[in-house]
Amino acid sequence: MKIELTRHKVHSELAKKVELISGQNLFACYQCGNCTAGCPVAFAMEIGPHEVIRYTLLGLEEEVLRVNTFWLCASCLQCTSRCPKGIDIARVMDALRMAVLRKKERKDYIQISQLSEDFLERVPQIAFISGFRKFLS
Repeated sequence: MKIELTRHKVHSELAKKVELISGQNLFACYQCGNCTAGCPVAFAMEIGPHEVIRYTLLGLEEEVLRVNTFWLCASCLQCTSRCPKGIDIARVMDALRMAVLRKKERKDYIQISQLSEDFLERVPQIAFISGFRKFLS
């Protein structure tokens, strides 16, 4: 697969949105793989958490949003505790779930009652749990 790197792709809207929602600097990730190595559910993921960050930074929006990695993330914080750069990777995975749900609804907030039943049946429940956590103080 040939990847064309441009300033526009590297600073994609998805990367900006994930950084805004998560409050994390994706560019700090230097792809050491510690997050993936420590992830208890990495065996079931299509790509590792470090690869999700790389795909996002490369502007591969379709590819990153098609994988199951951020839906399977259990938010156990094992990846976060292992990151030598202090990136809260669980928060990045959470931000990707939120970005997908917000994109579907084209809003900056989610109202569960307005999502179709078909969509609710397909989306993992962790997406809703993490979405509700955003509104708790």
